Amino acid sequence: MVILPAIDIKNGQCVRLYKGDFGTAERVSEDPIKTAESFKAKGAQWLHIVDLDGALEGKPVNSDIIASVIRSTGLFVEIGGGIRSMDDIDFYINLGASRVILGSSAIDKPDLIKQAVREYGDKIAVGIDAKNGKVSGNAWLLDTEIDYIDHARRMDQLGVQYIIFTDISKDGTLSGPNLDQLKKLNTAVSCNIIASGGITNINDIRKLLNLNVYGAICGKSIYKGTLSLEEAIEIAEKR
Repeated sequence: MVILPAIDIKNGQCVRLYKGDFGTAERVSEDPIKTAESFKAKGAQWLHIVDLDGALEGKPVNSDIIASVIRSTGLFVEIGGGIRSMDDIDFYINLGASRVILGSSAIDKPDLIKQAVREYGDKIAVGIDAKNGKVSGNAWLLDTEIDYIDHARRMDQLGVQYIIFTDISKDGTLSGPNLDQLKKLNTAVSCNIIASGGITNINDIRKLLNLNVYGAICGKSIYKGTLSLEEAIEIAEKR
């Protein structure tokens, strides 16, 4: 299993949110580059970055910072937030992104997903963020009646190989991931599932390992010190 430490960027700084509420943004670091380098020093090979300003504005905003992170660390970086067109996808791939995450676009632009997968294959991931099992979009401000499993199956049929699943009610809460929903998702599709939201400690990492998911995104647990990134990577690499 791959451990992906997370950096959410708002106003050029690293922040964490509570249940996706932008009004709860808490600064956890002023320098995304130094933060990424510290993750690399602890053994991380992958990094999960979300441009929160981009998610709100529907276009890349903090791309200069993200480019600097990619150049300075050499980490594999997956990027989400405000990516709504092939131009945006091309831009980030050319910037050196290892994976580009489409969230809102996957809800209402299936043709974009098809084209992106055709062009870039496993460099394309879809983020599925859900409230009570229903998909949300537009920086989690738009609620739909789309079932998260149905949505994932559509993405699977379009050739998407990676799905990042977040139970929004768990995000930033340090209350444990939604193992039930993750288990259902992992058995419903052939995609590689990356778990996000609620991961608190090493016991949660062990539980995710038992679900045989592909990856786990860890944010607040690392910043708050409830999870050792080194220990998580060490345990995950044994499977």
